[in-house]
Amino acid sequence: MQLHISPSLRHVTLLPGKGVREFIKVKAGSRKFSYRMVFYSLLFFTFLLRFVFVSTTVDPIDGESKCSTIGCLGKKLGPRILGRKMESNVLEVMYEVLEEAAEEVEIKAGPEVPQSLEEFVAEMKETRPDARTFATKLRTMVTVLEQRTRKAKIQEYLYRHVASNSIPKQLHCLALKLANEHSNNAAARLQLPSPECVPYLVDNSFFHFVLASDNILAASVVASSLVRNSLQPERVVLHIITDRKTYYPMQAWFSLHPLQPAIIEVKALHQFDWFAKGKVPVLEAMEKDQKVRSQFRGGSSAIVANNTEKPNVIAAKLQALSPKYNSMMNHIRIHLPELFPSLNKVVFLDDDIVIQTDLSALWDIDLNGKVNGAVETCRGEDKFVMSKKFKSYLNFSHPLIAKNFDPNECAWAYGMNIFDLGAWRKTNISNTYHYWLEENLKSDLSLWQLGTLPPGLIAFHGHVHIIDPFWHMLGLGYQDNTSLADAETAGVIHFNGRAKPWLDIAFPQLRPLWAKYVNFSDKLIKSCNIRPS
Repeated sequence: MQLHISPSLRHVTLLPGKGVREFIKVKAGSRKFSYRMVFYSLLFFTFLLRFVFVSTTVDPIDGESKCSTIGCLGKKLGPRILGRKMESNVLEVMYEVLEEAAEEVEIKAGPEVPQSLEEFVAEMKETRPDARTFATKLRTMVTVLEQRTRKAKIQEYLYRHVASNSIPKQLHCLALKLANEHSNNAAARLQLPSPECVPYLVDNSFFHFVLASDNILAASVVASSLVRNSLQPERVVLHIITDRKTYYPMQAWFSLHPLQPAIIEVKALHQFDWFAKGKVPVLEAMEKDQKVRSQFRGGSSAIVANNTEKPNVIAAKLQALSPKYNSMMNHIRIHLPELFPSLNKVVFLDDDIVIQTDLSALWDIDLNGKVNGAVETCRGEDKFVMSKKFKSYLNFSHPLIAKNFDPNECAWAYGMNIFDLGAWRKTNISNTYHYWLEENLKSDLSLWQLGTLPPGLIAFHGHVHIIDPFWHMLGLGYQDNTSLADAETAGVIHFNGRAKPWLDIAFPQLRPLWAKYVNFSDKLIKSCNIRPS
């Protein structure tokens, strides 16, 4: 990079050149520069040039003879900036100040510290300081602004953490009202499915979908969007798995809001025979994980109070406190073959998706002997969302990961997956999953980022068949670059990320895609003040 300055010093242009480091060196000889030094140096030139151009009569900052015209300043400063012989020690003094250790410079955010570039320029114009004072003032201002930016980022992460992990009072209200309905209203206690439909729960000629959720409103949207867009709803079987506390409210909702002719089954984890037979490895791993996580991460107050860690590290630690990372609803999919021993193929759905097309065509996809049909996430027009490889999730600085996997291998997505349970039962996928959960615990949770996808990438390694991206559009919960028109063309859209569509922090232009499947005139919905926006 080079600076091109016109003879009148009225125009300054940054041109491609030998690079920032070579430009900054100027007269420093063998001096080594960090990227932070480059940042400060560029800031110095920005402030200095702007200061020079707004002045018509000013002293050079190194205290040498006065210049009364811009032409004079051009003759003195031009050769220096363009890399020719330096006659003053401006840069030398500048580097000395910037290279001083942080503890040697007392940084205080007082009224004497400029709050903006305009204030800085005005003060320099008025006081006309020497080079050391100029550099010290600059460093102080930048450091104070950096501290304020860090504090603001951490506060933002904390608020987002609270907003995304707290149960909105509207959802809490809905669960309580449904529990009351289950107790007092016989219509809310219907057997799901009805007795005559029970045989269809194990009939492989039907389209079987599995949804694991403890969020009643979210589950209702998935179910409604599935059935309403199905061309053969009479052949749709939706198996809803929930936990013990949500079972009765969930049953009450689907009893009072039937989706006939589709078949809906609501079942709690404790009602599965397989869970009652003995030890469940993933449950044991989750218990250990919860204990390690609480000791390793600390509470939110301690995390936010840390003054040395970077904001993105603090954000990751806050994220670790999310209940979903230790929820059986997230881990349940690894036990699908045992939970549904009579089924050959199922489509597993997350509760933050919306189905916009008929999904029966998924049963026509030949998985070529693979277990998991999924959309890969390293290719696509949206480079922000579709750029995920193994190195995006796994810690390749750990020798155990580096020895076993390729960092550039393409990742794939959870959320809408076709599982061939027959092929799965012939593999050791579930055991591999449990093995790596244990290894992660032994490594203080350092093998991968949070969530169930990283161990899933490992367990299903070599068992994934890539399907068309039409079936699964990602990222609607953590970025708003996706246009409404693009999202409407996808078969399934996924609000993965913090900005869930049932939260106030949802992206307003994308939320209608989810809200269209909520009946806001429903008595229970209205009584809990659940609104479209």
